[in-house]
Amino acid sequence: MKSRLISVFVLVAGLTGTGAILRWIEIPLWRALRAEQPALRLDSLGSAAGQGVTLGLLGGFRAIVADFTWIRLHAIWEQRDLPATETMLRLVSAIDPRPLYFWLNGARIIAFDMTAWRIEGAGGYDAMPKERQERIGAEQSRIAIRRLEEAMKYHPNNATLWIERANIELNRLHDTAAAAASYRRAWEQPDAPFYAARLHAELLKRLGRKAEAFAWLVKLHPQLPPEDESAAADVVLERIRDLERELNVPELARYRPIPRLAPTGKL
Repeated sequence: MKSRLISVFVLVAGLTGTGAILRWIEIPLWRALRAEQPALRLDSLGSAAGQGVTLGLLGGFRAIVADFTWIRLHAIWEQRDLPATETMLRLVSAIDPRPLYFWLNGARIIAFDMTAWRIEGAGGYDAMPKERQERIGAEQSRIAIRRLEEAMKYHPNNATLWIERANIELNRLHDTAAAAASYRRAWEQPDAPFYAARLHAELLKRLGRKAEAFAWLVKLHPQLPPEDESAAADVVLERIRDLERELNVPELARYRPIPRLAPTGKL
């Protein structure tokens, strides 16, 4: 019983200490941000970490403090407190930039949730002209993209960040050309999912750049493992055939996939 009480005491003391550290980090940053234009600005992590905050002192506690910060952020997010949510997003990534989760979900909060909060705070969707709604959405989306660009400094060659950027460009900014370019950049990364390459071609087609889409898919198809369902090699071949018809590609110039030999089990 005595050892159990000691363990509980140590745990409580540790959690209390973590909370104290978190407040020590948060207060100077919060004051600095309050002195600025608090709404809808997301500066670099360098400035966030430079407001009298010595993050190096956290040492191995960085991950723990960041997790506690994210929990507090979620509570603030539920209250739809935009300036405080923005502050905590900056803080959590300054404390520990390693978790991709912080960056991705932060970008989504900025692009989607904060857009809704601003519109609702100004009277709601019915009261606000569509043009102003779009302008607010574009402002928030660009801030979210800057966050993703900051994340790329800590997570280079990461396909997920490029895909998230493409999704925002396509669905929030309605910039099909930018989204097509971002899906292409995603495919160039070592951890890229196959659908990023297919989406790049699909957006090229939507832009009317069918010849580019055709050339892309012809180059892509030989790289797709037929045994991998996510590669969707058959789907890509169908799209190649559709584009050949739309572009009136001569029979002799049509794509002819190289037959793959069935595995023999021999080295």
